[in-house]
Amino acid sequence: MSSDRLPRLLALVPYLMSHPGAQVPEVARLFGLSEKQLVDDLQLVWMCGLPGHTPGDLIDVSWDGGEILIDNAEAIARPLKLGLDEASALLVALRMLDELPEFQGRDVLGRVIAKLEQAAGEGAATVSSQVQVEIGAAPDAHAVITDAARRGRRLSLRYYVPGRDEITPREVDPLRVVLVDGRHYLEGWCYRAEAMRMFRLDRIIEVEVLDVPADPPAEAEPMDVAKGVFRPSDSDELVELELTPAGRWVAEYYPCEEVAELGEGRLRVSLRARDQSWLVRLALRLGDSGRVLSPASLAERVTATAKQALANYETV
Repeated sequence: MSSDRLPRLLALVPYLMSHPGAQVPEVARLFGLSEKQLVDDLQLVWMCGLPGHTPGDLIDVSWDGGEILIDNAEAIARPLKLGLDEASALLVALRMLDELPEFQGRDVLGRVIAKLEQAAGEGAATVSSQVQVEIGAAPDAHAVITDAARRGRRLSLRYYVPGRDEITPREVDPLRVVLVDGRHYLEGWCYRAEAMRMFRLDRIIEVEVLDVPADPPAEAEPMDVAKGVFRPSDSDELVELELTPAGRWVAEYYPCEEVAELGEGRLRVSLRARDQSWLVRLALRLGDSGRVLSPASLAERVTATAKQALANYETV
């Protein structure tokens, strides 16, 4: 998309200006592109330049023999600077990493943070310092779980399940700790479910390393979390929602089976969920930006829950 390509081109030209003779395969790998995508970008760069669009105004670029040479691009030879929001987000992420056990005792992140604060200016440093990311797990849960996964030891957990509002005991053979959408998860073989499960660290009430070696079955394979943690199955309940423009984020945030445009920015989406309590919370969160079309039992439950919540505000 143009919104992705323009920032890439604005970073590509300064890089090529400072690395004359760079090779196509090397540059493609650095920018995460195929060689064909890179050549397409270079062909576009070749048609860019200053107003006038005469040969003397356009950027001159060649890649014959795989060697990239660029000239007449001094006007955009300086790399892009981070904006306030970009620098602030990066500082928040670095400070979160600095809190993790595996980075404790190292000063490399501290030096990076200090340099970025200096380069970004006072605005980004002030904004990012007002944001605190906490890993609200049991004390030392992250370090204990990471160590157990490394040594191959079984874990005993007490885990809070919000959908049922209960704390359940689990024995888990840990495979890894992953960071998905800003949250840390323990992934491992759960003997209670007899399947692979993801456990949010901030919902682990207690954790203990057992004197038992982890021995997950052969089918215990890590999940591809590139598209998120939630993976609906065909046996999960199918739900239809109608969303206003303000509720369209649901179609982007959750895996939907069908998405249909209804006009004027409205959507009809269908998605699956194994926990109706989660769907109730989603519907209440949407408020007037969405409504349940089916099943009727879910719509009734949402209505009843909303009435009960409103009743709590009534004065006696």
